[in-house]
Amino acid sequence: MRPIIIGAGRGRRLNSMTDHEPKCYVRIGGRRILDGMLEALKASGLGQPVFIGGYLIDVIRADYPHVTFCHNDQWEHNNILDSLLCANEYMDGGFVCTYADILYRASVVRRALDHPGDIVLCVDVAWRDRYADRSEHPEADAEKIIASGDRLEAISRGISPGAATGEYIGVAKFTPRGVEQLREQYGEAKARYGGRIWKEETPFEKAYLIHLLETMVDAGVPIHVVTTEGDYMEVDTEEDYALANERWEA
Repeated sequence: MRPIIIGAGRGRRLNSMTDHEPKCYVRIGGRRILDGMLEALKASGLGQPVFIGGYLIDVIRADYPHVTFCHNDQWEHNNILDSLLCANEYMDGGFVCTYADILYRASVVRRALDHPGDIVLCVDVAWRDRYADRSEHPEADAEKIIASGDRLEAISRGISPGAATGEYIGVAKFTPRGVEQLREQYGEAKARYGGRIWKEETPFEKAYLIHLLETMVDAGVPIHVVTTEGDYMEVDTEEDYALANERWEA
């Protein structure tokens, strides 16, 4: 099973920090986010990583020759869902996908790998503690979930914070069977909505992965969750950068 890192976008909310370097190069505790991520994925027992790049991909390719690269040359016109499918050829044996702008421990990934489910999302159940100090990234932007036990019942930014049981952190496991379900549901959604408005008034090409996961839940596809209480931070804004440098190592 291989890790697939989704990192094609620029990260404009980090402003000048991404003028000359990709978002995953932002340094927390003096270390690139990408370096900590690759270490966590390797410690989880996963194989050679695949990086889906777009903005400044050649910079990353030169610095990480041991990584397999997929080029999302439409990164300015699409979003996380279409970006993930750029790595379709590397999915057959199952994979763990991860956003490229997050910090997490190997233990979080191992919980997903140890779960028997075909599609397993990593979820932070202490998520509201982090949002208390995030004025630039409100709770309304969180990819919130509702779960019953370990079974996902709903996933959407539109879930009210009080009703949410956690936040999807951007890490998910798909077994070979899970890959089949992902491809099937993606193909059906694209055939129906390609070039049209889809979820949350968003064009299909600009859809997030959670939009497809929501569709899969509605179609009865079993999706499970494993939880963490913290051991996760997102670095999406300059404020997040300051908070992560203050708190992550501690």
